[in-house]
Amino acid sequence: MNIGISCHHTYGGSGAVAAELGKALAAKGHRVHFFSQAAPFRLGAFSRNISYHEVEMMHYPLFETPFYTLALASKIAEVAFYEKLDVLHAHYAIPHALSAMLARQMLEDKCAESKCFKLATTLHGTDITVVGADRGMQDVVRLAINKSDGVTAVSDYLKDETVRMFNPKKVITVIPNFVDTSLFFRSPKQEIREQLGLGNEKIVIHISNFRPVKCIGDIIRIFYAVSQKSRATLLLVGDGPERSEAETLVRQFGIVDRVKFLGKLVDIVPLLSIADVMLMPSNAESFGLAALEAMACGVPVVATLAGGFPEFIEQGRHGYLLPPGDIEGMTEKALLLLADEKHWLACSEECVKQTKRYETTLLVEQYEAYYTKLLTAQ
Repeated sequence: MNIGISCHHTYGGSGAVAAELGKALAAKGHRVHFFSQAAPFRLGAFSRNISYHEVEMMHYPLFETPFYTLALASKIAEVAFYEKLDVLHAHYAIPHALSAMLARQMLEDKCAESKCFKLATTLHGTDITVVGADRGMQDVVRLAINKSDGVTAVSDYLKDETVRMFNPKKVITVIPNFVDTSLFFRSPKQEIREQLGLGNEKIVIHISNFRPVKCIGDIIRIFYAVSQKSRATLLLVGDGPERSEAETLVRQFGIVDRVKFLGKLVDIVPLLSIADVMLMPSNAESFGLAALEAMACGVPVVATLAGGFPEFIEQGRHGYLLPPGDIEGMTEKALLLLADEKHWLACSEECVKQTKRYETTLLVEQYEAYYTKLLTAQ
């Protein structure tokens, strides 16, 4: 198949999933075209079956912001016509599915409807729970969903939220996020500790785009409480709007020497391989890819009873789930995992077993079957 993938290039789960999906499809012989403002952060080295099309936006003094949605639509239409795309897979309803809709309208005079690409839209979360929750955007999101040929969601939670909020005409298929366990596995290296100036202390880790929903302040508060009873270091991977608050809290709590802000990193396996616990106290999480990748590296997760976490994290088996904002409870469970070596080892082994159910090859096959279904539908 000739497949287009429209996605965000920035640090986050949706961009990671889109890039990994495209690479896996290309490895299976499909031709894959990526559309975004910059190369997706997980794309890495190019292969002969992958093309990247940068979306260039026009800047005009009359308008305050560039026309990304229109520029993306124009680029998709251009590539779809000349490369004969079979499927355009939009990751996020807004703006990607909307741009793909416009692209198809641009092509109406150039190709028969039966010859135009099919539009598959994957909902990742904030397009529903944040953008879609805005009353001024609800009808736009509903339009993008209903005009797609097929719609998938990354969790049952997100599917249910979409149905509740939009009552869409389309049947939503759940295809969860995935992890390549041939790349994500525990392989601790002493030189990583040395490079970070670490000794033999326990390692707590968090990876995200530092948006408000990730509750970065709660992570600092939990770790401060943990640090009073355990010799540990906190590794914060990523960056975003909440970093400044986190740095302020770290200074206020006097734990600057025990918290390391590492910024946006693509290769996170070496860090996950030395980590003992991952903290994910999000208020909402449509799936939680970072937690799944941590589990593949044998890292138990202390997360919230929110969103998609309960769909792949079992209480006491892969870590612990507590109500959002329960700093005391999360502190207690993190300390339990850090202190009880036997319990930690059992959880670590179960985490690795659990991720086999979310292996990349299994989920990519589901996407292939989904594309085929769209292409053969009357």
